[in-house]
Formats: sequence, C-alpha cells, structure tokens
Amino acid sequence: MAVSPPNPLCLPACSLAVLQEQQNGPGCYAGWGQLCLGCLEHRHPNWPNQPSVEPRSWREAFKQHYLASKTWTKTTQDLDSSNCLSLFRRRKGRRQLCVGAGGEFGSLRAALAAASPYDRLVLLPGVHEEQSEVLLKVPVEVVGQGKLGDVAVLVSIDQHCPTARLCNVVFMPARFTSVLYKTTSGYVQFDNCNFENGQLQIQAPGTCQVKFCTFSQSSIHLRSMALCILQNCEFTGSENASVTVEGCPSSDRNWACKHLAALAKCCAVSMWEPDQAGCPVANRDGWGESLLGPVKTCEIVVGEERSSFISAAGAQAMVGSAQEDTEFGENLRAAKEEEEEYPDLDSDSSDSDLHSDDEEDAQAVYKLPYQAHSLSHTFADITDSRLQSNRLHALQKDLKLKSLQHELQQDKEAQSLANSLQGCIIRQCLFRDGKGGIFIYSRGQAKLEGSIFRDLTYAVRCIQNSKVIMLRNDIHHCKASGIFLRLSAGGLIADNNIHSNCEAGVDIRKGANPLVLCNKIHSGLRSGIVVVGNGKGIIRSNQIYGNKEAGIYILYNGNPAVSGNHIFQGLAAGIAVNENGRGQITGNVIYENQWGGVDIRHGGDPVLRNNLISCGYSDGVVVGEHGKGLIEGNTIYGNKGCGVWMMSSSLPHLINNQISHNSIYGVAVFCHKDDAGDYPPGQGGSESFQEEREGAGGENDPDSEEEYPAAQHPISVALVELNSINHNGAAGLHVKSSEALNIIANVIHANRDGGVAVLQSSQLTYIANNSISCNSRGGVLVEADCQVELRGNGIYANSSHGIVSKGEGVIAENDIIGNHRCGLQLLHAADMKVTKNRIQSFRDYGIALFDEAKGLVQENLIFQGRSKKSILRPVSNKEDCIIQNNMLLTFKKRFDMECMLVNPPARPHLEGGAPVSCTAAGGQRVSSITTRVDGPCHNHGSFFCTIL
Repeated sequence: MAVSPPNPLCLPACSLAVLQEQQNGPGCYAGWGQLCLGCLEHRHPNWPNQPSVEPRSWREAFKQHYLASKTWTKTTQDLDSSNCLSLFRRRKGRRQLCVGAGGEFGSLRAALAAASPYDRLVLLPGVHEEQSEVLLKVPVEVVGQGKLGDVAVLVSIDQHCPTARLCNVVFMPARFTSVLYKTTSGYVQFDNCNFENGQLQIQAPGTCQVKFCTFSQSSIHLRSMALCILQNCEFTGSENASVTVEGCPSSDRNWACKHLAALAKCCAVSMWEPDQAGCPVANRDGWGESLLGPVKTCEIVVGEERSSFISAAGAQAMVGSAQEDTEFGENLRAAKEEEEEYPDLDSDSSDSDLHSDDEEDAQAVYKLPYQAHSLSHTFADITDSRLQSNRLHALQKDLKLKSLQHELQQDKEAQSLANSLQGCIIRQCLFRDGKGGIFIYSRGQAKLEGSIFRDLTYAVRCIQNSKVIMLRNDIHHCKASGIFLRLSAGGLIADNNIHSNCEAGVDIRKGANPLVLCNKIHSGLRSGIVVVGNGKGIIRSNQIYGNKEAGIYILYNGNPAVSGNHIFQGLAAGIAVNENGRGQITGNVIYENQWGGVDIRHGGDPVLRNNLISCGYSDGVVVGEHGKGLIEGNTIYGNKGCGVWMMSSSLPHLINNQISHNSIYGVAVFCHKDDAGDYPPGQGGSESFQEEREGAGGENDPDSEEEYPAAQHPISVALVELNSINHNGAAGLHVKSSEALNIIANVIHANRDGGVAVLQSSQLTYIANNSISCNSRGGVLVEADCQVELRGNGIYANSSHGIVSKGEGVIAENDIIGNHRCGLQLLHAADMKVTKNRIQSFRDYGIALFDEAKGLVQENLIFQGRSKKSILRPVSNKEDCIIQNNMLLTFKKRFDMECMLVNPPARPHLEGGAPVSCTAAGGQRVSSITTRVDGPCHNHGSFFCTIL
C-alpha cells in the first residue's frame, strides 16, 4: 500500500531535501546545491573564505549541515531515565509561535513565557527589543523569518536550559549591557546569525556550536570549554581578540560534547591533500604566485625532482663528469697578488695537472710516495665525479623536505596533538581587519583548522601554559607577529601558510615550547621565526624564505631544536644566533640568502651540525664578535663570499665540515672589530623585542627563568679541526688574527690561492697534522711579526713554495714534498726553528734563506731533486742563523725513494684518531658545482658582511 508523501509546503528546506533523497534515491544529485543554498540554517559550504569554490559534493555538504543543525535536539537521548521525561521529551507536534507585529505574541519575552520545550519561535521581520535581561528557561528554537537582516534583536539572553537554537537573526546589544548571550550550563547553537558590537559568553559545563555567523566588532569569550565548535564564521573589526579561550578544558562535560566530537570528526578539514602547485618551493608561495624577481645563482637539486631552489636561466647544474670539473677550474681564476714569493702562474692548475708534460718523466725518478699518508684517500674523493654523484644522491635523500603526513607518522606526540578534540575547535573561519584573532590564556586550549587571518594586529596569542593546535591556516599581513607564544605555551603549528607579516611570522619566548612543522613562512617584513627569552620549540621541515630579516632568529637564551628546514632567499641571514642564543641546528638546507647562511655572534652558542649551507650571496657561516658554538659536519659550498668567516674574538669549534667551491676563502679569521652601529639587516640590533602586557595579566621576568648553562663544548682557543677545505676561490685558510688559533688535522686541497696564509698573528697560530696539497700557489705563507707553530703537517704538490715564512716560531716534523718551488723559504727578518722536517723540491732549493732571516735549521732530511739544490745559506747573517746536522739524500734507485717516507709514514699521521673525511658527518655529501668566482677579497675581510 503506497504512502502519500507529506506536503512539501509544510516542511522546511532541510526536511524537503531529505524527503527528495528518500523518493529519488541517493544517486540523484540534481538540485542539491540549490536546496543547500536555499536553507535559512546555513550558507555556501565554503563561506566565508572561498565562496566561489564548489564543494566536492553538494549532497555530502548538505548532509553534514543537516546533521549539525539537529544537534541541539539530541539532549532527549540522555534523559530517557529522567523523572522529568515529560518535560524534556520532544513532542511530535511541537508548536510554532509567531512573535512580532501581526503575530501571536508582541514580544520575545511573552512568547518564551508561553513556550513549551522544543517549540519553534518565529520572529517576524522588524526590530525586537527588550528592556531587561531575558531568561531562557525551556529548550526552544528561535528563527528569524525572511532573509538574514530582516530580523534584529536588541536583547541580552541568559540561558538556563539544557539546549537552545537561534537561527537567521541579527543580534545587537541592549542599552544596559554589551553581553548578547550567555550560558553557564546549557548547549546553544547559532546558525546563520549576525552579531554586532557585543559579546557571547559561554562557560563550562555549557558549550556551543556556531556556524555561518558574522561577528562585526563582536567577540566570543569561552571559559574552560570541554569542547565547542566555531565553523564557517567571519570576524571583522574586533577591538580586542575576536575569540578568547580561557581556562583548562573542563572535566565536567556537557551532554552535547559527545555529539560535537562526532560532528568534528566527520567534518574535519582534510590535512593530507598534496600541494597542487607542484612546488617549485623557492619560486612559489602557497598560492602559486611568484615571490621574488629573477636572481642569478647556482642550481641545487634536493629530492627526486629538480625543485627550483631559484635557478637562473643560464645557471649551471651540478657537475657530474671530469670534463665539467675542468670547466670549473677554468672558471675559477683567482686574482694574482704582487708578491715575489708567489709569482704569477702561466696556467691554472687543477688537482691532477700540476706538472708540464716535458717534466713528468724526469721528475718521476725523484717523486716521493707521499700519497700513502693517512689523508691521501680524500684527494681522489674530491676529484672523482662518480663519487660526487653518489654523494649528491645521498644528500638529496637525507635532506629532502618531509611532508606533514610523514612527520606525523614519525612523531607520535605531533600525531596525538593533530587528532585531539578538546577545547575550542575553530574551522574555516575568516578573521580580518581588527586587532586580534584568537587569544588563549590560563591553560586554555584551541584547535584552528583551515582558517584565514589577515590584516589584524596579531592572528594568535597563546600564553600561560595554554595550548594551540593550528593546521592549514593562512596568516598574513598582521601588523605585529602572526603567531605569538609565551609563558610556557605549547601545541602544534603545522602546514600553515604564514606570510607578509610586519613582525615575525612565529614569535616564541619565555619558556614557550611548540612543535612547528611543515609550514611555509615567507615574505615577512622582519624575521620568519623568532625564539627569544628562554623560548624553546621544535622547528622542523618548514619552508622559510623571502623574509626581510633572518629566517630564524635565536637570541636571549632562546634554545630551539631546528632541523630539516629549507631556509632560502632571505634578505638577511638564513639563521642568526645572537645575544646568548643557543639551539640545536641540524640537517637544514640553507641557501641563497643575502647575508650569512648562519650568523653567530654576541655570545651565541649553538650546535650547528649536518647542514647544507650553499649558494649564499655572502659567506656560508659567519662567527662574529664573541660568537661561539660547535660547527660540525656541515657542507658549506658555492657561497659568493667565504665558506666560514670568523672574528678572532670568537671561540667556535669548527670540526669535520666540507668547505668547498666558495668564491673567496674557505675559512677566514679576521681580527678587526666591527662598527657597533653598523648592523646588517636582521643580524642584530634592528629587531625590537620589547615586552607587551597581556590582557590576562602580567608576565614573569625573563631573567628569573632558567639559568644559562655553560657551553657544551667549552674551549679557550678557537679551533679549526678535521675539515676538508678545497676548491675555494682564494686561500683555503686565511688568518689575520689577534688571538690564538688552533688549526689541526684538516685537508686543505686544490684551493685557487695558497693553502694557509697567516698574515697577522700576534698570538700563536698552531698548525698541526694538516694535509696541505695541490693548491694553486704555495702551501703555507707566514707574514712578518706572526707567531706560528707548524708541526706534523704534510705539505705536498703545491704550485709554488711549500712554506714561506717572514715571521717567527717553529717548523717541526713536517713533510714538505713535491712543491713546484722551494720546499721552505725564510725571508726578511724571519726567526724560525726548523727541525726534523723531510723536505724535497724538484726544481728549487729544499731550504732557502734570504735577507736577515735567522734561527736554527737542524736535523732536517732533505731529498735532492734533479737541480741538486739543497740549502741556500745566508751570506750576511751567518752568526744569527745556525744550520747544523741536516741530512742530504740523493736517490739512485726508485726503491730507495719508496722507502724514505715509510718510517714514520708520510705526514699527517693521526695516531689513534679518525682521519678527516671530505664528506660531512651523518652521511651528508655534496658534489662540486659550476659557478663563477668574483675574485678574492683584498680588504682582509668579507666584502659582503660587516660584522657587529
């Protein structure tokens, strides 16, 4: 027997749509969008952020809206066993009461007095005003008739019933209060309402659901919410925070919380959609628009695809063949200095091409087997293009930017935070043109998904042990910082697009400790992320680019863990660590920044480990005045300035880094002090960190927080140890220092000037157990008035003299073999003790003394070359220069020659120590690149950086 359908004219639009699905079947999608938009209860599913974008399914969107609109009626399911069952049970034939001119009741107060539970009060078009507070004592539904805006209510409502719903009404404040609506126990649902110049107050165990509402100069204050939902709302013109979340989530949960939790899960914003832009990450922001104009640089390939780490049209890719390596040698032509001991070379020398063809056969008889020393295997590694290709592939795999999905799979804490449903959930809302977005304090908790914050003073402030979870929001053009965390606040900030803010994108201070994962933080007018005043945090897998100041700025005892980020195209430093800042900075890709890739100064003491720092327009790493830190296992290459720039008043520990193909020096140490007022942008002094007072109360003094511990790697002398410094555009290691320096067990190879140049050293420069080879000029140069100790080094096959010294000190137990000019030259007023060295020169003297050189030359072993030149004695200064007990050897057979550097083995020989590797620690390796060098620096400092 067929049942006739209900009369459609008697049903609201939602019920009519459900009836249509029952009649036509679930496959009928015609008219779903029209039905959805025709409902008074809600607006376009993507309003207010993307109202022009169609939902994936109008039918599914309508279904979710329909289910959400009925949440307020579900309280009866919890009251079946109640003695008041007759009071709260929803009756099938609930009444509809009309309020207003021409209706049954003249006022809202009168209608509420006559209403039964779950009655529907229809407000007729017009203005409904009440002169005193209205108490809502029974569950009712209040709906405005007509279009939104036809019905205005000037009233303050205090809810004292378990549930209520208000729809299609404009709320304005009564004359006696700014509170529009408040509840302390019940559940209230607002659908498609406007709130003007007033405030909603919801206190636990009460809760609310607010959908498709507009707040104009209005706000919501939520206190101790266990769970509430704000969805598809627009907030404009706020004078303070639009949404305030106060207090720890209540354990006394309202009956509606379980229904809201189910609703929140089924309506969650999808977090797993891949970025449709295909991500040339450096060229594009989150919306696919070009960020910066064209820039000239080299291309880096990280990951399986060529991600455009900004590549100019004519830029060369990574070299992958010996031919390309030769092209690099041709393009890297160092400027020649006018020094008698460093004459101009007729041709550029490379790693393997150090001798002319007509000399090779003759020299082979006298060539010593120094390639057997303990660091010699690295020479082949440096020049073997196949090994370079393998290193590049390993580097691509290690440093590929990770997705949020991957991060959440690896990090259970982050996964738990992302899936949590507690406190206030804010989804797909728009906050604009006001002072504040969300303010969370006093252990409050909020979760923000898919919302837009723009043109505010700040987007989110989270303080006082509160927690914020932010997923896939867009935060831009804030007048201060976008996201601000302090006073032990925490949470998860993941997959957001944070850009174009006037201060920092994310500001972390005073013990705040958030997880900051997989965000795009770019185009800011100051820094990308600031960690200050004992702030902590885990900053991982973010793209930080195009910021006017440092990508990440750490100072005043800030101590974050920064790993796996790509930090590029900043207009200042990539990472700046200043004013006693610390931090664990590991595994980041830092490139194409205008100033230092990493800048450390004024007590900054980070651990900088296993990073790729490349293609910067200045130096790779800058350690300025009073900078400290452990700089270990990094790959520093292709920078337009120096690989590492250090001041002699700093105390870094530079260990096991690969420093190559930088345009000027590999490592440079300078002694002059900087102009204290000359601050490069974003590298000290210019960032303001004054403390504001929060509306929720005062703050602790940052000085009262944890004491700054002693450095983890305390050293009293700057240390350069176990590094591979090769193929740089000027000297491998350039020293002009006023303090002591230790240079130990490095490979200094194939640089386009000398290996080590000590131009100023008022205190001792200790150079021990290094391999200094195949450099385009001499191995070691020591200028007048410098104090050095050269001990246990292997100085091989350099294109000029092995060692040239005009200073004073000790040259002991070195192997000085196969250099193109003299093994050792002492010039001017040099005063050196030269003992127990093994010296050989093919074309010139083993030891040559000129001018007023003096000292002691004894117990050296000199292998004579074809020229038979051994020691050139001074004529006018014999009494001040003692030459005694030296041994001269001439080889007759090749067998004799092969035995000479066996006992002890060819230096450097590291007893009980691991030989240095040309690869960065942690499996990070790098190939050489093809780029053009602008020439060495002639002002004894970086011409890119003016250090503080």
